[in-house]
Formats: sequence, structure tokens, C-alpha cells
Amino acid sequence: MLIEVFYFTQAALIPVMIQQFHVSLLEASLVVTVPGGVALLAYIPSGLLADRLNANKLLFASMAIEGISIIIASQAANFWLVVAALCFTCTARPLYHASGVTQVSRITKPEELNMAMGVHNALGDIGTAAGVSSLAFFLSFLNWRWAYAFWAVPVLLWSIVVLTSSQLKHRQVKLRDSVVRDSGRLSIVLFSAFTVFLAFVVVRELGSTAVSALTTTYLVTRLDVPVATASLIFGLGASVGIVGDLASGYLGQKMGARKALGWIMLCCIILLFALTYVSQIFLFSALYLAYAFFDYAVWSPMHTLVSEITPEETRGLSYSIYFFAHTSMFSLAPVLAASFIQLSNISILFPFGDAFLVLALIILLVPRRNRNRVVKSCR
Repeated sequence: MLIEVFYFTQAALIPVMIQQFHVSLLEASLVVTVPGGVALLAYIPSGLLADRLNANKLLFASMAIEGISIIIASQAANFWLVVAALCFTCTARPLYHASGVTQVSRITKPEELNMAMGVHNALGDIGTAAGVSSLAFFLSFLNWRWAYAFWAVPVLLWSIVVLTSSQLKHRQVKLRDSVVRDSGRLSIVLFSAFTVFLAFVVVRELGSTAVSALTTTYLVTRLDVPVATASLIFGLGASVGIVGDLASGYLGQKMGARKALGWIMLCCIILLFALTYVSQIFLFSALYLAYAFFDYAVWSPMHTLVSEITPEETRGLSYSIYFFAHTSMFSLAPVLAASFIQLSNISILFPFGDAFLVLALIILLVPRRNRNRVVKSCR
């Protein structure tokens, strides 16, 4: 929860940066793009570290880096120092994802892993919501610097808790010599089942992110909805997603991660298809919130599947590659979708996204008769 507090605050602060530091819109946008690029580059090294060090050390490092860099950002005298400090803040997220999710998969019983991932994702979404909400509060009564300084305190205190936690010292996997030699090569985790799964992640992310990034634009330009109303509908979707995380964790525990993911994807496809033909705002809002529920619900079974189809010795690297693939498409999808839609018009948004979701579902359903053999050989 605490590591995700600053997930959206940088983007929310762009207008504030323009006003306070007298920078252009393009320069202000660097407060998001530069730290995001640095975080992307940190994913693979973080995965390699997660396979060599215990979770206590990496979780402590991620939270300490986040807490200290946020304090520096809150006291920065110029814009470029803010950007530099936030680069370190965003580096904390790959360190956390590599070590945190890997450790969840190691300390949780297999039959409880889906539910554990559901709770994990729900708390992350709660942290993101808390960060944006607190920013709104401090901007109203004080200033943005107080929002950063406020959250730095619990982040640093919790870093001490994770460093001393006995639970996070359990199940540290001892790497064989051959694994240590090979873990720097991606081939150790890019075996057939995981490669197919990564293709699913990339294609699904392209469709999903295109829809989420341009939904408010669709509402304003296609349905003549006021900007404030469009933003409210979009924000409510994120809130519904918290429930979706928990529900998918329960569903995955009952029927298995892959089957649950398949049904969730099918629901997303049907709802996106329906949204294409709806013009009445109340019905659109209801269908969109239902879609958001299932769109967020994919994360728990996807996190669980990484654990199920990758070797335990390189679990950290596997999760890092998975997050790298997702984050790369998260950055590229809006630009790719906007470029394609410009050739036509915004009305093709939902069919565009739906086409990629259908393709992703087909990839997910590819037969994997050799999966168990491949996983055993990797182990």
C-alpha cells in the first residue's frame, strides 16, 4: 500500500509545477516521463537482485529510497531537483515489485496464492487512491510539499518493520551454481509457457490501456459529457477495481488462476463490445464500471500465473520481466492507439481495444501440453 502512494501524484502535480516553477507544459511533463523511464530500466536488475538477496533487504531498500527521495523532493528549491528526486522515488517501485511479489509467492501456500495476490493488489490500489486523495487535501489547505513530507514518515517507519520481520526471512531459495551462472541470461525464464504468457500480457495491455487512456476523451467528444463528469466516471472505475481485485482472488482460488483469467477476459470483451453501441450516459456509466471491475480483476490471476509457470530459483527475474513487459506497453499503448484513431475517429476506440482483448484471450487459450515438462526441466 505504501509503495504505491505516489503512483499518480506526479501526473496530478503537472499544473502545480507549471505554476510554481514557471516551466512549460512540455518541461512539466518530464516529472512523469523521466522518472517513469528510469523505473523501466530498473526492472531487470531488480529481478536479478531479488533472486540473490532476501526480501527484507530489498524491501527495506525500496522503502528507504522512496522515503528519503520524497523528503528531498518536498524540500527541492527548483524543478530539476524535484525531477531528480522523483527518479529515485520511481526506482523504489521496481525494487519492491521484484522482491515483494516474489516473496508473496514464496511464503504463501499454493492453494491460498490467488487470494493473497488479490489482497496484495487491492491494497496497492488503496495506496494509490490514498495518495491522490491526500494530495487534494494538502493542495486545498497547505501545499504539495506537505503531501510528500506527510507520507515519507510512515514509509520510513515501515521500512524498519520489513527489515526486522521474521516472516520475510522464510523460504529464501538457495540458488544452484548453474542457476547463478545463468540467471543473467533471459533464456532461463523465457521458456515456452512463460513466453506465451508474456505475449498475452503485452497484447492485453495494449487493448486495455488504449481504452483507459482515451475513455474520458471518448466521453467528452463522442457523448458530449462535461470534462468533470468524464473524470468522475473514470475515477469511479478505479475505485470499483479494488473490489475486482478481491473478487478475482477468490475466483482464482476456487477455479484456478488460468480458468479465472479466461472468464474475466471474456467478460471484458463482452462489456467493451456493448459500450460501442451505448450513447445514454447512465447506461454507459453502469457498463463502464462493470468493465472496470473485470479489467482490474485480471491482475490477481496474472500475478499467480507467473508463480505457477516459472522456476522458483529465478522467480524474481521472472516477475521483473513480466512487470517490464506490462510497463512498456502501459507507456506505449496510448500513443499507438491515438495514432491509429487519428486516422479514423474516436468512435472506433472500443472496437480497437476489444480486438486486442480477443487476440489476448486466444493466446491465453493456446494449448500448453508441454508446460509441466518445461517447468520441471527449468527447475
